[in-house]
Formats: sequence, structure tokens, C-alpha cells
Amino acid sequence: MELSSVILTTGSSVGFFRLVNAGFGKLPMPESACRNAWKWRNISTSIVHSFITAIWAVACFFLHPQMAEDLIETHSVFSYALVSFSIGYFIYDFLDMFGNQKLSQAWELLFHHIVVIACFGFSVLSSRYVGFSVVALLVEINSVFLHLRQTLRMANNAAGTLYRVNSIINLGTYVVFRINTLAWMTRWLVLNRDNVALLAYTLGSVGMAIMTAMNIVLFCRLLRSDFLKSKARETKKEKEM
Repeated sequence: MELSSVILTTGSSVGFFRLVNAGFGKLPMPESACRNAWKWRNISTSIVHSFITAIWAVACFFLHPQMAEDLIETHSVFSYALVSFSIGYFIYDFLDMFGNQKLSQAWELLFHHIVVIACFGFSVLSSRYVGFSVVALLVEINSVFLHLRQTLRMANNAAGTLYRVNSIINLGTYVVFRINTLAWMTRWLVLNRDNVALLAYTLGSVGMAIMTAMNIVLFCRLLRSDFLKSKARETKKEKEM
């Protein structure tokens, strides 16, 4: 893809997600979510991105399996478009959070988005490591359930069967598609050190270190919130009986 095509795809993506966000603003929302309507729209839009990207990333390797053998040079226009599309989403989400949240509440995600935009941007501008970027986007499979968890909590549905089932799937996909994927990517980066340019290796190493730390912290929070606390409550009830 030429630079003009990258700019067009990225810009169209920003516009698309702004329209999706506006569309969710027109739809009815749970009464409990009305207290923070912006967050409800933001998370709902994130689910759309995660759902599209998760299917797209899997399709990239299914339709172009050669990319799995060479994550540096080999890629298709389909996968190149995916990375450009995702850059557009992260730019949109960065601007949305920056304009609607206090910096003290959003700095972690804003920093995360800057790192992702920088790494993906380097990939599309250099036309290298596109396959590596698509591997990174496999984490969006988990993001579908991670964002769904947030919407269920905002809808005051954190005690139902749906929430419980989603929590189990969320934790399972978190381990498989976030922790394991990031671990595999870090290992790949170390093993291919001699084949990776210094700038790409530096960006990748810093990005992996930051993502790994953030994901471990989030995993601990999810485990404590959805399983350890609920187990403690059940134990307390049993003692009271």
C-alpha cells in the first residue's frame, strides 16, 4: 500500500469510529449507565473495534498463511489495511479519552495508545513487521469479552449468569491471547534480534515491556474482582448460615 492509501485507510477509520460512537449515543442505554453516558459509548465503540479486528486478524493468517513464517517482510494488502485501520481506532480513542476524561484517570490507556500508534505506525511506514503487528492484534479476541465485562458492570448486571460466564471466558482468553501472545512476541523478538533493525527492536522491546507490565496488573485486578472477592463472599455466607 502507498502512503496515500495508509492515510486514507487510517483517516477513514477515525471517521468510522466517530460515527459508531455517535450512533451509540442515539440508542437507548441502561438507566444505570446514563450517569456516565460518555463511557458507555466509548466502551461500546471499543467492542465494535475488537470484534472487527479479532475476526480480521485471524482471517489474515488464514488467507495468507505464509505471513506466519515471515513476520518481518511477508504480508498481504489485507493485513496491511488491518494495521492501518487499527491505527485509526487508537487515534480516535486517544482523542475521545483525552477530551472527555481527566488525565489522572486515563493516563495509563493514553500512554498505551501512544505506544501502539508508534509501533504500528513504524510498521506501516516501513512496510515491515506487519505480520508481527497482526499477531499483536490477536489480543483483541480477549478485548471483546473484556469490554463486554465493563458494559455488564455499567448495566448493573455483575451478579447474573451472563456476567459469570463472560468472566470465565474473559480470564481464559486473557491468558491465551494476551499473556501467552505477548510472551511469544517477546521470545520472537529476542530470537530474531539479528534480523530486526535497531529502531524496530527498541520500539518492540519497550512496547512489549510496557504491555506485559500493564497486562499483569490488569490480570491481577480481574482475578481479584471477579473470582477472589466473589469466593470470599460465598465463604462468608456459608459461615453465617
